[in-house]
Amino acid sequence: MRFIIRTLAAAAALWVAVQLLDGIEVTAPANSATYWGTLLVVALIFGLINAIVKPIVKTLGCAIIVLTLGLFLLVINAGMLLLTSWIAGQLDIPFHVDDFYPAAFWGAIIISVVSWLLGLFIPDGD
Repeated sequence: MRFIIRTLAAAAALWVAVQLLDGIEVTAPANSATYWGTLLVVALIFGLINAIVKPIVKTLGCAIIVLTLGLFLLVINAGMLLLTSWIAGQLDIPFHVDDFYPAAFWGAIIISVVSWLLGLFIPDGD
């Protein structure tokens, strides 16, 4: 149940990014079942990438993260969003991120902030 709630929170964060940025788009008809389904599938892909690929990239880039006092994590998050867009394209999912800056960079920040805010209201289960 917690997984479903976290996926819905990620889909909501993606929706906010789609609404605020021109470079991130869902090409399905707005407010249709396909649109919301696309957001859910992209949230699942984004979650899998963050669970599998992101720890590896963070480990490999540990020195750069320390040298930049954590600012390189913004670049990693933007890269994960671009990777999500690429995988969605390979699976013919109507989700696209135009470029690294400003779309992926600011999109990753928006998604992180919205996910954090929603996470404040989601119980941990501890």
